[in-house]
Amino acid sequence: MSTTGSYKRARSALELPPGQIARAFRSVRRPDVLLRAAICLGAAVCMFAATGGWQPAFSYRTRYVPDRKLTASTSFEVKDVTATDRAREKAIAEVITYYTNDPSQLVQLQNALIDRVLQVTKVEDFGSVDQAVWREFFAPGPNGPVSEEVSQAAFAEMQAVFASKEGGESANIAVLRKALANALQDHEDKGLLTNLTHNMADGNQTLIMTHPVGDVAAARLTPVSEVRIGEVGGRLEAKLAAELSSLTMTDHERDSIAKRLYVWLHQRLKPTLVYDQTTTAEKQAEAAAEVKDVMVSYAVGDALAGIEAHRPLTAANLLLLRKEHEAVVAHQSWTDIVARTLAEFGMYAALYLLCGVYLFYRDRRLLTDLWRFLTLLAYVVLTVAFAWQAARDQWRVELIPILLFGMTIAIAYRQDLALLLASAVSLVVVLSLGAGLGEFVIFVSAVAASIVVAQRIRTRTRLIFAGLWSALVAFATAVGVEILVGQPFTQSLLLNAAWYAFSALVASVLMAGLLPFFEKLLDFQTDLSLLELGDQSHPLLQELVRRAPGTYNHSINVASIGEAAAESIGANGLLVRVGAYFHDIGKMLKPGYFVENQSDGANRHDTLAPAMSTLVIIAHVKDGAELARQNGLPECIIDFIEQHHGTTLVEYFYVQAARKVEADPDAKTLDESSFRYPGPKPQTREAAVMMLTDAVESACRTLVDPGPARIESLVNDIAMKRLLDGQFDESALTLKELHTVQQSLIKSLTAVYHGRVKYPAKPQSA
Repeated sequence: MSTTGSYKRARSALELPPGQIARAFRSVRRPDVLLRAAICLGAAVCMFAATGGWQPAFSYRTRYVPDRKLTASTSFEVKDVTATDRAREKAIAEVITYYTNDPSQLVQLQNALIDRVLQVTKVEDFGSVDQAVWREFFAPGPNGPVSEEVSQAAFAEMQAVFASKEGGESANIAVLRKALANALQDHEDKGLLTNLTHNMADGNQTLIMTHPVGDVAAARLTPVSEVRIGEVGGRLEAKLAAELSSLTMTDHERDSIAKRLYVWLHQRLKPTLVYDQTTTAEKQAEAAAEVKDVMVSYAVGDALAGIEAHRPLTAANLLLLRKEHEAVVAHQSWTDIVARTLAEFGMYAALYLLCGVYLFYRDRRLLTDLWRFLTLLAYVVLTVAFAWQAARDQWRVELIPILLFGMTIAIAYRQDLALLLASAVSLVVVLSLGAGLGEFVIFVSAVAASIVVAQRIRTRTRLIFAGLWSALVAFATAVGVEILVGQPFTQSLLLNAAWYAFSALVASVLMAGLLPFFEKLLDFQTDLSLLELGDQSHPLLQELVRRAPGTYNHSINVASIGEAAAESIGANGLLVRVGAYFHDIGKMLKPGYFVENQSDGANRHDTLAPAMSTLVIIAHVKDGAELARQNGLPECIIDFIEQHHGTTLVEYFYVQAARKVEADPDAKTLDESSFRYPGPKPQTREAAVMMLTDAVESACRTLVDPGPARIESLVNDIAMKRLLDGQFDESALTLKELHTVQQSLIKSLTAVYHGRVKYPAKPQSA
């Protein structure tokens, strides 16, 4: 044998196992770990995109009080909204407004005047004329109606000109028609109005554009003085006199007749122009669009206008600061972007590592169950995205999504996990918003207050109470933190604190309404849902009473005893109680094969082989799970059905089978695994408590004299047997908790099977 070979073998035998770092790198290369790392990277990319992580955060908010005069950190331009609006208002005011002209009523008015002239001139003398009609040709004077002499003279003049001598229409009537048409032609083209119907801010007050109905292209520029009825009177009378100059009469008679015609017309002139608001608005919009924005330029170090030290920021201040922020983002170099990106993903990696290590040691099933892992991570991403969007200046309700997240995780999983994850989410949100340590403290304080109250929800009013408590803590913390960071104690500070409190109240109300949705999404049950599920009128429980009353009685006892045992270690006793109600529902399909339902003394297993009996007994687990799924029971209850026997051995029939094998030398070797339940083993502390409670409650029924000592011995033996069989290995149940559960079970079973004093018989009378 070679000395060198012996040395190598000895050195190999003494080689130390790999260290922690080597084991960690080996674990990282596992496919399931790489898959989860890829999912985490995808979630980080989503949060990075949702929060704009490549650019500096905008850290100013409404009512924030700066402690100094703010100056520009980069050169930029911002629109002067006031000056721009003023310039556009001026441009709009100078727009020539449009009016639609409909002259049809002027044509009708001319015909009506001719009819009136014919009516008053066809009579023979003044005494025969209709005085009411004739008075239409006179304007009421300050001294009342005109004298009869004046009226007769005017009548005589008009009759002399327009009366027919031959019984037909006078030739001068045709001249009158033409005169009226010519005198009113300009008004038919331009239109008439009483007063402008647009305001000074809507357009020019001295010029308008008039156009025929439906023909904007034919619009013409018209001075208002030429279409206002109150201003056209003198010109219209003069035109009428001029148009009547072809008639044979004196100038006095012509002016008198023109006066009578004008009076009649003027009293009946109506506006023919209607404000064309649609066309005018289009022209105003075009004029406003042509006005360029009035810009104000800032250089680095220039004081930002309107922002004073120790005064709360207004909406106008925030608009200016946002423009500066946009300029800062636009001036970023690639080096800045890469550095921010690396820092952002470094923060994500640190938070992933912190939360991952915690989950690995405290709640590993959230890492091993891929669907739960995906759902939880998606909820984190959505919370960050919603909180970032909800932080807009007009809302400022970023606390609401964070509180909803914290309360949901506390109800679905654990309080400590909820506080850790909510703190991580708060940190991401605070940094993405450019907020400081103060906001982080406010968020975490409000979330912690709600988490403390929101774990066990048996009534919806408890959620409202959680909101009230969280609101109180948020208000007090916000006031204290803002003062500590240098904000003055003003009304703005109190308004900010009150807004945080209001957000907490809104979150609790939303939580009460969204809780059923979260239960479905994250696959958990609140105590409120468990109370509804544990109603004894549930169809499955009623069917269990009818088909297998002995099993039902056993389930009720297990529920009562198991709830107390679970509560003794801080587990969810209500979940154990409701799970116990349903854990043996599979027995109702073949109730006669289970001893608690055999009331006639006959045992059906006497005619079956041990292996067949084992299959019948084991089948109640699978049957129960199928019944539960068919009836819509939640997964947490189905877990109790599948795990309450774990992978334990059906000892009674295994022993019987072993005896037959011993008695028959030619029999095959007995396979113990075929006599075990399929599992899985209990995955939670509640399921482990359920397994032990179910076993000891059944076993106590076999005791002839169930005294305290025997019950204690029985409970300890069964607990030790399950422990050595590895049934609690996957449940996170500690030895200390197991001992506490044993003591609770012993106490409860002793109370159930307590002794009674035998009452003496009544002595017989002599």
